[in-house]
Amino acid sequence: MQFSLHFTTLTTTSGLQNLTQLHTPTKRRNVRTPSPLFTSKLLINPAKKKLPRKPPPSQPSPSLPDHKPSPKSQPVSTPPKPTYPPRLNPLQKVVASLLDLIEASLILPLEKNHKLPKTVDPAIQISGNFAPVRECPVHHGLEVLGQIPACLYGVYLRNGANPMFAPSGGHHLFDGDGMIHAVTLGSGNKASYSCRYTRTSRLVQEAAMGRPVFPKPIGELHGHSGLARLALFFVRAGAGLVDGSRGLGVANAGLVYFNGRLLAMSEDDLPYHVSIKDDGDLETIGRFDFNNQLDSSMIAHPKLDPITGDLHALSYNVVKKPYLKYFKFDTCGNKSCDVEISLQRPTMIHDFAITENFVILPDHQVVFKLSEMIRGGSPVIFDESKTSRFGILPKNDVDESRMRWIDVPDCFCFHLWNAWEENSETGDETIVVIGSCMSPPDSVFNEREVPLRSELSEFRLNMRTGKSTRRVIVSGMNLEAGQVNRQLLGQKTRYAYLAIAEPWPKCSGIAKVDLNSGVVTKFLYGAGCFGGEPFYVPKKVKSEGTHHVRGDDDDEGFIVGFVRDEKRETSELVIVEASSMKLVATVRLPARVPYGFHGTFVGAEDLKVQEAMAN
Repeated sequence: MQFSLHFTTLTTTSGLQNLTQLHTPTKRRNVRTPSPLFTSKLLINPAKKKLPRKPPPSQPSPSLPDHKPSPKSQPVSTPPKPTYPPRLNPLQKVVASLLDLIEASLILPLEKNHKLPKTVDPAIQISGNFAPVRECPVHHGLEVLGQIPACLYGVYLRNGANPMFAPSGGHHLFDGDGMIHAVTLGSGNKASYSCRYTRTSRLVQEAAMGRPVFPKPIGELHGHSGLARLALFFVRAGAGLVDGSRGLGVANAGLVYFNGRLLAMSEDDLPYHVSIKDDGDLETIGRFDFNNQLDSSMIAHPKLDPITGDLHALSYNVVKKPYLKYFKFDTCGNKSCDVEISLQRPTMIHDFAITENFVILPDHQVVFKLSEMIRGGSPVIFDESKTSRFGILPKNDVDESRMRWIDVPDCFCFHLWNAWEENSETGDETIVVIGSCMSPPDSVFNEREVPLRSELSEFRLNMRTGKSTRRVIVSGMNLEAGQVNRQLLGQKTRYAYLAIAEPWPKCSGIAKVDLNSGVVTKFLYGAGCFGGEPFYVPKKVKSEGTHHVRGDDDDEGFIVGFVRDEKRETSELVIVEASSMKLVATVRLPARVPYGFHGTFVGAEDLKVQEAMAN
């Protein structure tokens, strides 16, 4: 059953153009910039080998090229020949030259003669404020309009895709190298900003070679040229010209702070441990395998259980069974055994949900079919013959024997915002799932004539009957990227805070949605101003290991996020009071912040935990 509720929009008119009403500055402060350019250190953590947290004195910190991409557009380019390390033997040098010749004479012309769909056209995907920026060392003494709330003393961090090199062929927005933007907020209205690449294994190797050599999993792996790119990489790796054994991921999507560590993630690799420095800068420590416990990829949206403190995660494989595994880490970082989930086909599972007792796993209609590349298509497809479903697995089970699957027809949720358990009117145990349902399901990956819709929806899964119902909470509005109060994750929440993804894929404001009534309260950025994911920070911090007794308090906090004024060409961090949806402060940033993906907030007390673990 599908129906929609009407909603009442209560619009807050204070956009970015009215920010000066908060505070009339006397004189713009001088921004202090450190004189030397900071270069982060890197440790690559090979599988099954524990490395020290600090690099040995003899190991220099790799530097990255001082590139400055154009903010206007990022055109396709003809890459130079890679600079291979001098340690190559004569046979390797011959192989390297031969492969470079094959790439230049066969693969590049094949790519240039192939018309790119909009979803992988670099001129569209990384233009304007989607274009990459260079690293920015710490800038202190930023101008603040309004007053920074005390509960925001800490660091707001947001991940995103920021390609280091101009692509030679197709490029999807999700393909870029991971870059984290960090704003440190403190007492006395003090604020600082920095942004750094996450030094993944592929980034360091490509930086040393001076060009991209690892295949882009979405933008390049299309059709015959994609197969050729894949074959070229495997031959280079087999010849020892590149090292793929330390992971292929870009760590550009998710961020989670767990057990004293900030982890940057993309679902095609292990997480990367990034340290937040005392001065607000960032340093990549290395690929993190939880002390040799994790030997497979981990998706970018693990769930931190606010009751137990456990971190729940998934890993999916697109080539061989099991296509999906579930596992978790306790508060000491100890990993559970893998629970192998039986799927008939490899499925795109970007997100999932937890309740107090269950893990909710989506098995929807966007799947991987590598054979499509032989026919010239994308390996990510929409399977109309498949019936979407949710799997309900008890959190502490060691196998899938008690897994319940409940069909949810015509559903693809790229993100799930929350889930909880409750009894229905008939007394049946029901799982409630809140997510944004995309249509057409594969619009993010494949070009479609029909405009994309992302409708906030409620799914009710009846555990006794095995049936489901769907209610569209907000219709006629694209709501994507956001969250609920994370201290109430897995428990019933009243509000969700989501980006108004219009005009798609830009975000024109924040929607506070009452999940019961469907009432939407908007905060709009204003004409020519766009942002990304809103991040909710509660006023009160829940005591560790205690059950949070919920009242109507999941709007007693603040929402933070980056906003770009495309007309004035300025970037700011905005702070919005959740209860009133009114602007309380902004931080004027010294550099352009591109539109990105997901973020997190690390409070002052958590920063002390990180410091204690480092010592």
